[in-house]
Amino acid sequence: DLPVCVEQTVLVWIPLGFLWLCAPQHLVSLCRKTQVDTKHLKRSVDSATLFLFWLLLVLCDIFPFQTLLREGLRLVRAETPSLCILKLFTPPPHIRLALIHLICNQQGEISDVPRFCLFYISFGLELIALILSAMADIPPEAQEVVKKNPEAGAAFLSRITFNWFSSMVVKGYKRPLVQEDMWELSDAESTAVINQRFQYFMESELRAARVRFQNRLKKQRETSKEKSPEEAFQNGLSNNLGKGISHDVLMMVGMWVLFESALFKLLTDLLAFVSPQLLKFMVSFTQDKSRYTWEGYMYAVLLLVVAILQSLFLQQYFQRCFVLGMKVRTAITAAVYKKALVVSNDTRKESTVGETVNLISADAQRFNDVTNFIHLLWSCPLQIVLAIVFLWFELGPSVLAGLAVMVLMGPINGLLATKARKIQIENMKFKDKRLKIMNEILNGIKILKLYAWETSFQAQVDGIRGEELKVMRKFAYLTSVSTFIFSSAPALVSLATFAVFVGVSPDNVLTAEKAFTSISLFNILRFPLAMLPMLIAAITTVSRKRLEKFLSGEDLESDIVRHDLSFGMSIIIIATRLSADISLDIKPGKLVAVVGAVGSGKSSLMSALLGEMYSNKGFINIQGSLAFVPQQAWIQNATLRDNILFGSSHEDRRFQGVIQACALAPDLELLQGGDLTEIGEKGINLSGGQKQRVSLARAAYSQADIYLLDDPLSAVDSHVGKHLFDEVIGPNGLLKDKTRILVTHGVSFLPYVDEIVVLVNGEVSEVGSYNSLRASRGAFSEFLDTYAKDQRKQTPSESSNYTFLSLQFECKHFVKHKSKLLLECIDELMSEQRNKLVGDRRHSLKKSDDVGDLKKGQRLIEKEAMETGKVKFSVYLEYLRAMGWGYTVMVFLVYFIQNVAFIGQNLWLSDWTNDAVEYYNMTYMLCVSFLAGLFVFLGTLLMANASVDASRTLHSRLLNNILRVPMVFFDTTPIGRVVNRFAKDIFTVDEAIPQSFRSWLLCLLGVLGTLFVICLATPFFTIVIIPLTVLYYFVQRFYVATSRQLRRLDSVSRSPIYSHFSETVSGLSVIRAYGHQERFLKHNETIIDENLKSLYPWIVSNRWLAIRLEFLGNLVVFFAALFAVISRDSLDSGLVGLSISYALNVSELENNIVAVERSFLSLDAKWVTDTRPPEKWPEQGRLQFDNYKVRYRPGLDLVLHGITCDINSTEKIGIVGRTGAGKSSLTNCLFRIIEAAEGRILIDDVDISTIGLHDLRNRLTIIPQDPVLFSGTLRMNLDPFDKFSDEEIWRVLELSHLKDYAAGLQEGLQHEVAEGGENLSVGQRQLLCLARALLRRTRILILDEATAAVDLETDDLIQNTIRKEFSHCTVLTIAHRLHSIMDSSRVMVLDAGRIVEFDSPSNLLQKHGHFYAMAKDAGINQEDTTVL
Repeated sequence: DLPVCVEQTVLVWIPLGFLWLCAPQHLVSLCRKTQVDTKHLKRSVDSATLFLFWLLLVLCDIFPFQTLLREGLRLVRAETPSLCILKLFTPPPHIRLALIHLICNQQGEISDVPRFCLFYISFGLELIALILSAMADIPPEAQEVVKKNPEAGAAFLSRITFNWFSSMVVKGYKRPLVQEDMWELSDAESTAVINQRFQYFMESELRAARVRFQNRLKKQRETSKEKSPEEAFQNGLSNNLGKGISHDVLMMVGMWVLFESALFKLLTDLLAFVSPQLLKFMVSFTQDKSRYTWEGYMYAVLLLVVAILQSLFLQQYFQRCFVLGMKVRTAITAAVYKKALVVSNDTRKESTVGETVNLISADAQRFNDVTNFIHLLWSCPLQIVLAIVFLWFELGPSVLAGLAVMVLMGPINGLLATKARKIQIENMKFKDKRLKIMNEILNGIKILKLYAWETSFQAQVDGIRGEELKVMRKFAYLTSVSTFIFSSAPALVSLATFAVFVGVSPDNVLTAEKAFTSISLFNILRFPLAMLPMLIAAITTVSRKRLEKFLSGEDLESDIVRHDLSFGMSIIIIATRLSADISLDIKPGKLVAVVGAVGSGKSSLMSALLGEMYSNKGFINIQGSLAFVPQQAWIQNATLRDNILFGSSHEDRRFQGVIQACALAPDLELLQGGDLTEIGEKGINLSGGQKQRVSLARAAYSQADIYLLDDPLSAVDSHVGKHLFDEVIGPNGLLKDKTRILVTHGVSFLPYVDEIVVLVNGEVSEVGSYNSLRASRGAFSEFLDTYAKDQRKQTPSESSNYTFLSLQFECKHFVKHKSKLLLECIDELMSEQRNKLVGDRRHSLKKSDDVGDLKKGQRLIEKEAMETGKVKFSVYLEYLRAMGWGYTVMVFLVYFIQNVAFIGQNLWLSDWTNDAVEYYNMTYMLCVSFLAGLFVFLGTLLMANASVDASRTLHSRLLNNILRVPMVFFDTTPIGRVVNRFAKDIFTVDEAIPQSFRSWLLCLLGVLGTLFVICLATPFFTIVIIPLTVLYYFVQRFYVATSRQLRRLDSVSRSPIYSHFSETVSGLSVIRAYGHQERFLKHNETIIDENLKSLYPWIVSNRWLAIRLEFLGNLVVFFAALFAVISRDSLDSGLVGLSISYALNVSELENNIVAVERSFLSLDAKWVTDTRPPEKWPEQGRLQFDNYKVRYRPGLDLVLHGITCDINSTEKIGIVGRTGAGKSSLTNCLFRIIEAAEGRILIDDVDISTIGLHDLRNRLTIIPQDPVLFSGTLRMNLDPFDKFSDEEIWRVLELSHLKDYAAGLQEGLQHEVAEGGENLSVGQRQLLCLARALLRRTRILILDEATAAVDLETDDLIQNTIRKEFSHCTVLTIAHRLHSIMDSSRVMVLDAGRIVEFDSPSNLLQKHGHFYAMAKDAGINQEDTTVL
């Protein structure tokens, strides 16, 4: 018993002191409230202070409790039978009290009865209060919030043990979790709040940087005047900003969280040093048999208490760090997105879309990882200092020997860290390069399939990946060297210390007590020693620099375009840096046409009006809001209705009016879901014409004041173009009262516009009305005379002869200036869009038979497929197989031997300390520890090689699969999702899995070793192992089911972030023109929040598991100590608390392996099969369709209904039909982009479904509708396999009228083409596609409306080249403009997937059928037809 004095003073003061300590904080919060009302506790559901107070009170009262009890029992003069019974059966305390009371009253008197009674009553009440304070008290108004987010209603006890999360774990165990099961985020965790804080600190940081910089600039100006101040300003600013981002990101996102986590870390570190001291007492207790047994029990209990406290603090620390990491990642993602919306075009050109996506995938993740370990920067040195201090107490000055060894390790560390950083930078370069080319491959996948170029691009990616893996292997070797140094470090340090200790003086005896305390201290040292160098390498300078570069880039100048209402004009432009000089005034309500040759600066003029160009001098003034229709329509992955509304509210009358005017009504009838049909990424399930009409409808619906229309009519059929002009753009259209600027090639519309602006080489050559320009007999009028002959035959109104305009007299002059002009002029904002492959048609363009089917046609983008349940064992096998079985077996073996060596070392040590007096030889220990270190080294080396092999195998399999999946996969999968696999999942396979695998293996063997040693020392322990293992297994299974599913949800919900990001970047000019940046920012926040909803529970699930497993580990320690006490007579050494730590790693491996699981996909037909066609096939070029039927995906309706026809050798066939009639589907079938549902196609009597895809696609040629180019040289774009000589390439360039252009380039054929061919005009890209076709020289050529983007003169040249060069071929032309096919041998008219007419043009015109009606619409008469 404690002395009564202590009981009545100290024990009373402890809880009171605690209460007084906490009081000020609570009083302050009360005083802050102006009026104290009952609701001041609305935010908190319980009080941690009260709970801890009651807990202390109850614990302190336990001593007087038993004192009084004994006092009562002492009064019992003789042990009555009833008391003996009471001793045998120990009932609960309160019943026992009552019974004792009864007995005492029978047998004798208690000195102070009231005090005795009051004490027990109060103790009972304290217990009740403790229980009540542990429960949450949720106010009625907070009930709803708690339902959506249980954490808000969790009590203190539940919060520290993460018990509130259990309901999610149970749900996840019963069935796989889905996104709908996720709880709402609290405000503090939401993207909007995090981003707001980040932006606030960023702004102030920027302001400070600017001020600092201005001051420096002043000084510099005084000293030197060489650098232009502008340039210097930018450089200096980004340098100054540099210091800003990294450190402050952490500070700003959670200053308080950072402080809290630091406190928890400090407490954990201090407690870590209490255990070795307890161990010391424990060992001395087992050696001294004379001491009381209760001491041993006390130490065992203390060990347990310290371990539990340490677990609680550690988990709170981790929780805070991980949440902070999550916030940092969110802040960076949101900031990069926000920056992308305002970044200037020049800054944007510096990094490709792939690189920017990398910023939010890899770099943000790296920042996240650093945050998790940020406190180790001060904690590691602290631990090292403390360990040395405690070791000094144990071993005295001999510690210095160990310290010397550690200091010597320092420089080696530094060397390894700098080397690691260099390698990391190199690695990021290759990663960027690989992602960039992957992005292009995915954007141009249709072209790769049509030309059968996959193998060439696969080789390119594999090449880059090979380089990347070389660097990774270097890094892995480096890691294994440092691992070797660090695994042998503690052994070397302890060895040096013990050797010196024993050698210095004969009096120094190494007892078990000293040895084991020291060893446990050396083990504590092990972690900070190993972490420091890794930490130095991890503080991510690489990622930081890249983020800084992007975030400190220039923004668009907001003042280029003024909005001054005092001007009378709607738009005024005076001299911008488009070109030499432009001055224009446009009056409100006018329709102005802008015309000029390809590359004369028409799109640049549009960019200038949108404020996307630099202005050197002069200004632009615009009155009113803008709507913009880009040359290449930008379509969002949303419903058709959302694409048109574009954030405006839905008014049915206005909406229907726009639909009618934009000729979308017939298309809506064909779409299964009507205007609620989902449009794929980049409008993949719409034709080019439909996309353009949707884009125009979006503008028309927006009710802006000024409309900028960048050639919207070139992508649509001629009669549709006429309709759009009449109903929307023209003098009687929907927009007749608005100011419209129309860039066009269509001559037929020019008589109806108010004013025509003629651009030549970026300068305005003439301005005036149609008639005045005709009358002036200038260049414009000459051009019209040459190219509009057929205009005279018809009245202008029926002419919608879609001829294109070119300023002939300027053409030659213009080619010379082209390369210089292009860089300034081409509107690269459309870059991503142009890569979209329009031909990909109409999954859902069918009439819905019944409305019940609606949903099926509406969903196009499938939800990302997600495995559920346990990760299949086959996936693990897959990873091991990828590593190679030889490696796998060797790794296991080496690690096993290393473990045995390690245990051997400890066993020998314990033997040695028992006979410490007869001091053994130390060489044995030296050998064993060196052996253990060597095996660790071998193990990591083998592991490094194996994991690099696995990475290579898995990546090439994924790439192989992606290039071989059918086209349908890309129609229904957003590109962001595929990029996510190549970015995040490959990152996991490269970096996370090998580490998880290694630590899992080490820990598994470590645990087996630990249990073996404990059982060896205290055989009793085996009794406890079984229940603990069972418990452990259940916790683990419960957790893994939930955690793994959360990991999958995290992966899946991360894809939309990337998708939305690339979509935004490609549609920037449209978003900016409409001024919708805010809306897109909000949407981005919503998507990130969705991702956080599964990420946050995942973080908590790790803590939930860790705290439970650590509790089991603590029980192992407790029982080991307990049994050591019980069997201390038979115990001969200090092999006591060795504990479990591998639990987390097991689950970690299972979570990361999900990335391997995600690299399986279903594949396309074979590229080459056993039945190969003859070498010269097809010699004639004869085509036969035999009852050919096709559908886009299983479960959808047929697109072609039984096509049957024969096409003879060298025939020229024109294919016409309304949008969605199946024209492009027909060509897709020839290339087997979509496979037949029934029937077959024969080419020269060979059934194309029997031969390999590459054999087929290499023998056909297509000039596609959208010209897609890849970044690389001009030559690579024409001939990726290097099959042809330079002479042949120059010849085809000459034939495609590009020779002058190519010859004028500095590098000639080696000229670098930008991503998506941005540095060429659309017309030039089209000509390059023609050159590709000329180079392939196959017997069958398909033209998919190949001349939509070029002016009339070039069009003429192309048509002549095709007639001449392909006269010996069978040519199929899909035409939007009937003029281009009037000279065909036959014309095929398609309607709703059937051939309705098939004959020569002249016969068809006489029939007065479908074709006749179309020709009449296009203003074509009988005499216009000239048959070849």
